[in-house]
Amino acid sequence: MDWQIALVAIPAPTHGEEARAIWLKDRFLEAGLSNVEIDGAGNVAGFLPAAHLPPESSGPMVLLSAHLDTVFPAGTPIHPVFEDDRLVAPGACDNAAGVAGMLAIASALIHAGVELPVPLLVLGNVGEEGEGDLRGVRHIYQQSSLAGRIAAHIVLDGPGADVAVTQALGSRRFQVTVTGPGGHSFTDAGTPNPIAALAMALARLADTPMPEDRGTTLNFGTISGGISVNSIPQSVQATIDFRSTDAAELVRLEVALHRAIEDAVENSNAKSKTAQPPRGRLSYAVTKIGDRPAAKLPDDSALLASLRAVDRHMGLRTDLRLGSTDANIPLSLGIPALSMGAGGEGGAAHTLHEWYHPKDRELALKRVLLLALAMLEWAADQ
Repeated sequence: MDWQIALVAIPAPTHGEEARAIWLKDRFLEAGLSNVEIDGAGNVAGFLPAAHLPPESSGPMVLLSAHLDTVFPAGTPIHPVFEDDRLVAPGACDNAAGVAGMLAIASALIHAGVELPVPLLVLGNVGEEGEGDLRGVRHIYQQSSLAGRIAAHIVLDGPGADVAVTQALGSRRFQVTVTGPGGHSFTDAGTPNPIAALAMALARLADTPMPEDRGTTLNFGTISGGISVNSIPQSVQATIDFRSTDAAELVRLEVALHRAIEDAVENSNAKSKTAQPPRGRLSYAVTKIGDRPAAKLPDDSALLASLRAVDRHMGLRTDLRLGSTDANIPLSLGIPALSMGAGGEGGAAHTLHEWYHPKDRELALKRVLLLALAMLEWAADQ
């Protein structure tokens, strides 16, 4: 809990995790991890080496990770309050609980002198939340020399001891910008209006059929533009979020977005031709700002079998769920992965009043520890 209180007091907005990364690097070094470093993306990595393998070994390893960033923007007041074993602070659960739990697992293995059959890579990664677009874990799998060695990946995210996310909810996120000449609301009447065009496009997109059986949703997250009520705006922006368990549905919705905005802009430009004299045309841009792949851990996966074995041993029952986590990336690559809680209870996630209580945290950490050890044994046989 001391680690968790210290960690949560350090601001870590997505794309601004540097101070928290430095803190975690120091804790990794104190714990005794090897080859501790902060990589080019800002991730903090450290190793628990295998007992009988040389440091230069290129064999398989298991990855244990927890994300460092929070949803709270820079400048958010953070004043942790700890009273009666209850921690209240932005990010107390998501993901200070996961990072503290990860550090506890690594420290316990080192303290106990456990001889590992293959290395355990411990990672505090950046960019899990919002527009971070999983960039920290994506960097590990796309640009790190370690990528080809990862045999399994366990993600610690938030509290809890009875849930595991084994199906990755895919998402695609876009920023749409419509621009035009702008002008005075009266003297320049007839000039094409970016807000009107964007509103027409969003209204059409909102009517797109959504197949409920595929877990598909769309959301308009933000919209902004214009300078005054009596001005024709020069630009307007909106952000849009598509989610689905079916990758084909994400493609369909992306196509629908492009068609809706293109038609709305063309119609607005056609109507503006009646303006005398014509004052210009609208243009638009659609920029992808997030892409999380959809995937699922196979029912016959060794990771799932190991989790069930741990549950039987500990008298637990894990509820398998759908979610959007760092596990999306390895699952989409066919690597056994899941996201699970690091114990305790919490609530009011993603609010300034987020709270955490360490009830049954020890039980959950035993669960994580046994699962990690089981996968290390499995990886050694691959």
